[in-house]
Amino acid sequence: MKRFIVINGPNLNRLGKREPSVYGHETLGDLEALLTKTAIDLEVEVSCMQSNHEGELIDCIHRSVDEADGIIINPGAFTHYSYAIRDAIASVDLPVIEVHISNVHRREAFRHHSVVSPVTKGQIVGLGLYGYVLALTALAKGEE
Repeated sequence: MKRFIVINGPNLNRLGKREPSVYGHETLGDLEALLTKTAIDLEVEVSCMQSNHEGELIDCIHRSVDEADGIIINPGAFTHYSYAIRDAIASVDLPVIEVHISNVHRREAFRHHSVVSPVTKGQIVGLGLYGYVLALTALAKGEE
């Protein structure tokens, strides 16, 4: 059975409370439940982790080589400046899909550039939690 890891970066533990007009009212728990249900429907396994610490995200990316067939990552604000996360993604031989709940291209100018996207298979933005479902579906079906 294929296994995938969903990695959520800083402030995503505040989903449902942080700027609900941008990120919605659903919580990180809601997202994880949605992904668990989707994984069952797709007959794959999914595990989720969230951290506000860059090094923990990097460690999880590195561990994924031995634990997963692909990664879905929302690096949060690290998207725009973490070359360390970018390099961690580049160092693993796994398909990685970058997901953002909001449409980062319609927001502040600093959010328009991702240092991570050049080393991912794709980027999904602006579709809320459904973006994660699309990413998991693409990985499960080999459409990365």
